[in-house]
Amino acid sequence: MSRVYNFSAGPAVLPEEVLREAADEMLDYRGTGMSVMEMSHRSGAFESIIKGAEADLREIMGIPDQYKVLFLQGGASQQFAMIPMNLMKNRKAAYIVTGQWAKKAYQEAKLYGEAVEVASSADKTFSYIPDCSDLDIPEDADYVYICENNTIYGTKFKTLPNTKGHTLVADVSSCFLSEPVDVTKYGLIYGGVQKNIGPAGVVIVIIREDLITEDVLPGTPTMLRYKIHADNGSLYNTPPAYGIYICGKVFQWIKKKGGLPAMKEINEKKAGILYDFLDQSSLFHGTVRKEDRSLMNVPFVTGNEELDAKFVKEAKQAGFENLKGHRTVGGMRASIYNAMPVEGVEKLVEFMRKFEKEN
Repeated sequence: MSRVYNFSAGPAVLPEEVLREAADEMLDYRGTGMSVMEMSHRSGAFESIIKGAEADLREIMGIPDQYKVLFLQGGASQQFAMIPMNLMKNRKAAYIVTGQWAKKAYQEAKLYGEAVEVASSADKTFSYIPDCSDLDIPEDADYVYICENNTIYGTKFKTLPNTKGHTLVADVSSCFLSEPVDVTKYGLIYGGVQKNIGPAGVVIVIIREDLITEDVLPGTPTMLRYKIHADNGSLYNTPPAYGIYICGKVFQWIKKKGGLPAMKEINEKKAGILYDFLDQSSLFHGTVRKEDRSLMNVPFVTGNEELDAKFVKEAKQAGFENLKGHRTVGGMRASIYNAMPVEGVEKLVEFMRKFEKEN
């Protein structure tokens, strides 16, 4: 069986050379006589894996010293609660709702204080990013929250919101490491790794040190305090060790490729191939306002549900997996993360051309 072109939104395609390397080390990691899966998280071998992974991530993203990097569990969804528990000192926060995950985070925050929706694109099924240059942000808001790339709807913030001096918190799950980023513009950046970096089970949190305090909401569990994880180097309890190991390999792969500027170039090329086709196609069309299009997630439709279903079915037979759109949008969605080769997108467009002719 040869490998398929996997357009899944997550868990998603990983670089083949990373998988091969992991396979080679599966039974014996570098002379330890055991797999990383079997290794004590307190061992010297694992300590060098997690420290190496952090050092590489810091280098790739240019993370300044006053930010901590945490490898946590619970996925991005657990951060919906962890963020207000740790950061909502005034019990008030501003949320920009641009999709399902931002909406879930906003609803979760309401359990802990006053969450204020300061902008939304729900009126047009989240198909655009609202203007965030002059928002009505409450003076005493503890932070402003965004989901930077909306996996389901295929939109991306090209300009960060004007937070008027408030801390910016961003969920970057589906655009993590897809292009260069200025970490200093954020108080906290986080993302589940299963889209662009590694296997499901790890969430990476990059948080400015002044936001890590003992002063958390009453009743916050020990495991949900950033300070506990920061003070213990992400080893307070058994971490998702194998997942972190694979993330580390992906960081090395990105470095070898030329870092985030190189990633951005390749991602723009891939997205360009698909969007250019959609813009001139008589059958398929994209669903997102042009200036807000994501480089990572490309939703598209034919306008006919039966034809959409036929396309997904025939595409699968031709070796293109996971092209069915999210149930809230319908149609199709191609997720073209870092590890999707250019060739995969070219082949998909070739198949779409053929399907268009035949239908």
